[in-house]
Amino acid sequence: AVFRYYADIAVAQEGRTIDVGQPHVLSRIAHEPVGVCALITPWNYPLLQLSWKVAPALVAGCTCVIKPSEVTPLTSVLLVRLAEEAGVPPGVVNIVLGTGPAVGAPLTEHPDVDMVSFTGGLATGQAIIRASAATVKRVAVELGGKNPDIVFADAVEGQGFETVVDNVLTAVFLHSGQVCSAGARLIVEESVADALVAELAVRADAIRIGNGLDPASQTGPLVSAAHRAKIEDFVASARAEGAHVLAGGRRPEDPDLAHGYFYRPTVLDGCHRGMRVVREETFGPLLTVERFSGEEEAIALGNDTAYGLAGGVWSKDAARAHRVAAALRHGTVWINDYGPYVPGAEWGGMKRSGNGRELGPTGLHEYQEQKHIWHNTAPAAARWF
Repeated sequence: AVFRYYADIAVAQEGRTIDVGQPHVLSRIAHEPVGVCALITPWNYPLLQLSWKVAPALVAGCTCVIKPSEVTPLTSVLLVRLAEEAGVPPGVVNIVLGTGPAVGAPLTEHPDVDMVSFTGGLATGQAIIRASAATVKRVAVELGGKNPDIVFADAVEGQGFETVVDNVLTAVFLHSGQVCSAGARLIVEESVADALVAELAVRADAIRIGNGLDPASQTGPLVSAAHRAKIEDFVASARAEGAHVLAGGRRPEDPDLAHGYFYRPTVLDGCHRGMRVVREETFGPLLTVERFSGEEEAIALGNDTAYGLAGGVWSKDAARAHRVAAALRHGTVWINDYGPYVPGAEWGGMKRSGNGRELGPTGLHEYQEQKHIWHNTAPAAARWF
């Protein structure tokens, strides 16, 4: 879909002419490729993440050097092969495999690279920004999030209860939470919190985890043993700081899953901003629960994070939902939904979730320079000196 979207833009895109009030002057804005682009992608969603970068870069006329995650490189290799088969000239789309220090760092420092587009963790993104500063490269980074899913009491009335439960579970536990926009922070109105959280815990315990190739599986493993150890450390710290584990909090007991990096979907109640599990991006199947008693408090909690990637608002009061959405400092806010995106809508974060945007018209502009051309068709002496 993203390739089709930018292909359509390529046909329709035009420059701008500017009326400067002088009939003998032609003034226009031309779009030119920014140049050589280093595209650095994470291990989750390897095809989607790379497509979001390659498609606008090609439409802009840029050349690309792709550095995929060393954990999941094969999808990116196949995409490059498809580009070659489709007729993309040699040298336009290139790929280099290796670790961040061995490959990513030289790319970000190289003087012949004009732009870096990176999706990944905050610490790596900050290092890329620092490394790119020496050559004043253009940098666009998406650095994850700690995303609030805010539920008002009216949203769970009647049949809304099941809808909210289902969507909250999907927002946080899809792909075992290994999603930058995962709704990992449930912020729920006090009057309905106990009932909603109790049902979420029951449903979380019922989620079937297993091999991703098994049709019976609802969610799969974590990416590595090291990542699972990180999740276990988050749960241990949450317990030590006073959180209540209502579901999960452990590895599965099924012996068939003993050789995979599985971890049970986990619901942590009694959480607050002072806890590390609430402040930091966990990138795993962990749902923290916080409570609020009014709209202003809900907004304050939703914004009380160093990140600003995405968030959700659940309410049958449309005016209130839009007030809250407008007040949240997050790049995408869903109302009575969570997770969908379209190629025509910009995607990106505020605060420490990054800068720049992918998708939409702005996603193309990231790969373009805007050049102003002034043509005086009747030049005359300036007579200044």
